[in-house]
Amino acid sequence: MSEGLRVFTWLLPGLVLGAVLLRGFRPWPLVGALLGRYRWINLVFVLLIAVATAMGIGVTAVERAVREGTARAADKFDLVVGAPGSELTLLLASVFAEPSAVGLVSGENYVAVSESAGVEFAAPLGFGDSHDGAPVIGTTMELVTHMAGGALAEGRGFETPFDVVAGALNPLEIGATFVPAHGFGDSAEEGLHGDVLTVVGRLPATGAPWDHALLTPIEGVWRTHGLAAGHAPGHDWLGPPFDARYFPGTPAIVVKPESLTAAYALRARFDAAEDMMAIFPGTELANLYGVLGDMRAALGALVAVTQGIIALGVLTALFVLTKLFARQIELLAILGAPLRFRLAVIWAYAAALLGLGTVLGVGLGYVAARVFGAVATARTDTLITARLGWAEAESAAAFLTLVLLLSLATSAVGLRAAER
Repeated sequence: MSEGLRVFTWLLPGLVLGAVLLRGFRPWPLVGALLGRYRWINLVFVLLIAVATAMGIGVTAVERAVREGTARAADKFDLVVGAPGSELTLLLASVFAEPSAVGLVSGENYVAVSESAGVEFAAPLGFGDSHDGAPVIGTTMELVTHMAGGALAEGRGFETPFDVVAGALNPLEIGATFVPAHGFGDSAEEGLHGDVLTVVGRLPATGAPWDHALLTPIEGVWRTHGLAAGHAPGHDWLGPPFDARYFPGTPAIVVKPESLTAAYALRARFDAAEDMMAIFPGTELANLYGVLGDMRAALGALVAVTQGIIALGVLTALFVLTKLFARQIELLAILGAPLRFRLAVIWAYAAALLGLGTVLGVGLGYVAARVFGAVATARTDTLITARLGWAEAESAAAFLTLVLLLSLATSAVGLRAAER
């Protein structure tokens, strides 16, 4: 069944009820008069319904946006190898460029990884420095080209150890120079390094935290910290092959396998080593999604209870309002209006409030989801774009239909009470 048909199926009971109840009648002038006379009370009811609807659709929209944003951020990271420890920490350090305390993979292990059958390239990562809050990450041009999808958005790649390729959202322009600070955030120390780095290129947008990063040859990062540069003296090239004897260690290795089959074989091989571990970032994210799914289920249950309470409040208020309409209903009876017409007026009045509230709720849910996405993007540097889809339309349609059906019983009870 298509998504649109499922939404229509949810709406169908309410549409059928309305068609049967209103058949042959024109209650809308009276409904409009009731809406206008009690406009402020009506507005409160519409807002309550809108809040209930927005809560229902907001949870699913936000949870889906987080999944899509984080999955997109990990898209270029097929396999990551690090020292034994926390898989989550390694994921955050490599894919999301979060400052993390991780062990180092030795030069011997790096060479073993890079020379393994099935490895297209193995790029070491070097962390520890920053500039204006943006991480300075040492790596190889192979990874930069891979992140760029084959070509930089502008400028050129690495030619010297002190060249920099800036992320798409980093404010530094090509030609800008800076001296990196040691560390991150409030603990970053200026003036410890004397090497001046120059921006020579820019990555296209990836939607990942790397859009804010500053990428530089890992040889320059090692030299800046007084370490060997990964190559024997007299060998000045950038990137692989690295010499294990002069390889200071790396907190993470991004591996590009030649195939999916090779990826699983490589992960099993590296994970079996005593002094290494290997992760599929997608798998680790799936584990996180499981936690998020549990949280969504719990939050969804809370939202459902809240929606139920709001719906009960609206139905109770409808009953009370029907009592306020007693004189009008009595006048309709005196004028000879049939019972179904009087019931149609009250139900149509309720349907108008519910319909307006649902439409407004969809708008509020969309705005709330977009605001959350903007805040999450700013906090995580990962592009989180929340949007409404068919799942949210189904949620709103289900809530509207359920309350429409219940309002018929409330209208009937209220009508009987009003005519006593």
